Amino acid sequence: MCGIAGWVNFGESIKDKTKIMEEMSKALSPRGPDEKGFFYSDNCDMAHVRLTIIDPENGKQPMVKENYTICYNGELYNTGELQKELEALGYSFGGHSDTEVLLISYLQWGEKCLDRLNGIYAFAVWDSTRKRLFAARDRAGVKPFYYSFTSRGFLFASEPKALLKHPEVKPIIDEEGIAQIMLLGPAVKPDSGIFKDIKQLPPGCSITYDKGVFSMSCYWCPTAEPHRESPEETGEKLWFLINDSIKRQLVSDAPLCTFLSGGLDSSIISAVAAREYKEKGMVLNTYSVDYKGNRENFHASLFQPDEDAPWIVKMSEHIGSMHTNVVIDTPDLAEALYPSTLARDAAGMADVDSSLYLFCGEVRKGFKVAVSGECADELAHAL
Repeated sequence: MCGIAGWVNFGESIKDKTKIMEEMSKALSPRGPDEKGFFYSDNCDMAHVRLTIIDPENGKQPMVKENYTICYNGELYNTGELQKELEALGYSFGGHSDTEVLLISYLQWGEKCLDRLNGIYAFAVWDSTRKRLFAARDRAGVKPFYYSFTSRGFLFASEPKALLKHPEVKPIIDEEGIAQIMLLGPAVKPDSGIFKDIKQLPPGCSITYDKGVFSMSCYWCPTAEPHRESPEETGEKLWFLINDSIKRQLVSDAPLCTFLSGGLDSSIISAVAAREYKEKGMVLNTYSVDYKGNRENFHASLFQPDEDAPWIVKMSEHIGSMHTNVVIDTPDLAEALYPSTLARDAAGMADVDSSLYLFCGEVRKGFKVAVSGECADELAHAL
């Protein structure tokens, strides 16, 4: 992941307010430990922290082309197709980064570029000529985008903790914020940032901040349609969509692995990825998490009739992956509750969050990118 932050102010020049942006950037540093960049102008400052995945040299941010500057966190899964289309229209590229493709897509199509994007993203584009900020969040809301208004302008960032580094944004939680923590947690309202003066851009929505005038619109919303395909057609289409989705997410200039729990979601993902790697003469690395004493203390239930471990072994052997099992002890889970809550910026799911935090920390020692089935169950239940 990466992190973005920005500040737009039409009341005074903020070009020399470098200290504030540096502090906001520092708050986001865990999201982008590899590199950081800044853009300063009279009315707009931006900061970016980067986890380098695609095109290390040509994907540096904030990126400037003509009078437009972009600050972007995400991944486009149709970068290649968009780049070819834009090249046919006369554009040239310095590399193959999705940041450059996204910025040029905005140059060509403006806000309508959102209709062409296949991916996960949160980005902001500053038009220095029109003095206008445009920002958008992906359809499913995978990438975060928080914002706040102050007497000195408009602020945005990937996490609330970055906004709180601005001297005019205070960590105040009102009755609504408390109600969300106590009654909805770990979920929150689509537009909520928990804190009183912090909002979240809802999934599938975009905003403009034009000379001090703020407006929001939604460019995508899921709709229910009658299912008219036969079972055979449904199976073929579903298999195509699953394969296509997984293959597009395997594009990376950094080492990549998958999570493998032995369940349906992670097994399908790992099997498709292992097949793709095998065709290239490569071996896929898979990771799983277990807990000390789990085997001795496991009791079958309707929710979990048997252990994950035997299925993980069977699946790893079947797909021929290089597998690593990460074992976590209970005291470590307890100690990780605070840092995992800090990473989430809100009350979460206790040991579920701390175990994922510790697990990802171990995976990070060998890999920057992991493809997983996380949230697949939640999405299925929501639908």
